[in-house]
Amino acid sequence: MKRSKRDTPTVFDYKDVKTLMRFINAYGQIEPIGKTGLSDKQQRSLAVAIKRARHLALLPFVTSN
Repeated sequence: MKRSKRDTPTVFDYKDVKTLMRFINAYGQIEPIGKTGLSDKQQRSLAVAIKRARHLALLPFVTSN
């Protein structure tokens, strides 16, 4: 399911956990660029924001099922 460009932010903030959770699958992995529909630069910015949020314990590294 590819996301439309309208509902994606241009800048990702590591403190905005609700937005970052949309780009993480059920296993806690970052969704690939083909599924997110982001540009290369946006995907890298997303990955950095998610990794920072994980490091500060705002997001889990893995999800428990």
